[in-house]
Amino acid sequence: MRVVDFNSDMGEGFGPWTIGDGVDDELMSFISSANIATGFHAGDPSTMRRTIEQAKRLGVAIGAHPGFRDLVGFGRRHMNAPAQELVDDMLYQLGALRELARVHGVPLQHIKPHGALYMHLARDEQAARLLVEYLQRLEPELLLYCMPDSVIWRVAKELGQPVIREFYADREYDLTGSIVFTRHVRGYDSGQVAARVLRACTEGVVRTVEGEDLEIEFDSICLHSDTPGALALVEATRNALNSAGIKVRSPR
Repeated sequence: MRVVDFNSDMGEGFGPWTIGDGVDDELMSFISSANIATGFHAGDPSTMRRTIEQAKRLGVAIGAHPGFRDLVGFGRRHMNAPAQELVDDMLYQLGALRELARVHGVPLQHIKPHGALYMHLARDEQAARLLVEYLQRLEPELLLYCMPDSVIWRVAKELGQPVIREFYADREYDLTGSIVFTRHVRGYDSGQVAARVLRACTEGVVRTVEGEDLEIEFDSICLHSDTPGALALVEATRNALNSAGIKVRSPR
């Protein structure tokens, strides 16, 4: 692998509150794609606007990062809701970011569901299919960030929505190829994270929680901005990629 996208979640504060270390501005200089929180799990209109402006200044591509309607739980609690309600909520959030971006002349590159909603769409075909069907009507060229071989990945491939497969730098994997979802994120050693990402890029494998290697294919690396010490993790990872001659570039 000689070219890879590097994405992170941005704008995940709310009003005067910040999530994580509050280093979005510094962190954004190391990534190529920003997933901007759209108000339901985090984010508010002014934070969204500021994040768009910063991405534009740095030449970082942007995408909508819709979540469950769960500010208290930061979108990491699963919420039972009908597929139609979930998709309505996602389109609402997509439209909000799209209009704010349009004012600044910035196109949306992608959509990436957040947290527990991301995991829900990875396994719930009814919700995944409805979302992709609506995207086909509204934004058939919008990139959909998702987990390789997940339900939503298969539906998107079937219906013709372009997909970007992700590798998670700061999440564990099991032998099914799924990330091990957690609501409480621990800190990581920056050198170990960088080495893990570099191995995934150069060898196409990741060590699972079962202690075995898993083959993995992906187009984009994700590292969460709310992970403790995120800036050090992102900087170390980007430096490792640069040193290995792997170019970081957005898909579009």
